Amino acid sequence: MILLFVFQPWGTLLAIVGWVLVLIAVSNIADVVGDRSILRNAMIAVVLAIVGIAVGVLVLLSSVLHFAKLNGWITSSGLGSLRNLNSTSFTSGHVTGLGGLVVGAVIGLVLIWVFLLPSAVFLRRSFTKIASRLNVKMFATAALLYLVGAGLTIVAIGFVVLFVADLLMVVAFFSMPDDTSLEPPPRPMVIPPPPPQVLSVP
Repeated sequence: MILLFVFQPWGTLLAIVGWVLVLIAVSNIADVVGDRSILRNAMIAVVLAIVGIAVGVLVLLSSVLHFAKLNGWITSSGLGSLRNLNSTSFTSGHVTGLGGLVVGAVIGLVLIWVFLLPSAVFLRRSFTKIASRLNVKMFATAALLYLVGAGLTIVAIGFVVLFVADLLMVVAFFSMPDDTSLEPPPRPMVIPPPPPQVLSVP
């Protein structure tokens, strides 16, 4: 779901819908197992991921658009000037603002990394509990890969790991047992202690 943010604007909408569906599923699991911390950690993870990716992608797109305008590929008239991409200034190697583009890309990746890393920590807390309660180890594996991928986003290759983690997350949800087997165990019957005996004094 992380990679969907790159495909604007529909990618953002699809990514948010995907995260909402994940939260709905996690909420049902939390209700069944009686542990609301599962949902709480997942909600924090989702909010951090959405904010981080949205801010990072916005910085990246702004840098690219600014770079394109400096080189005359985009003007105030719109994207029609993209035909200037093959202009003499480009083919001759006279490109303006390349350093700003690199700086913007680095800042965008750093912002994504700063938000995704704590997001992965909270998601792993949630999914580790789910894996333990439902005995579906795929949740723990997906959360671990998500954490590794979040840590590697600073060098961009982490997005590939995040994609694999998303696939394993889908497999984990489809590997859940039936609803009937998810019923919480009955509470043990508590027998109150007998009332204290009152000794009568003759």
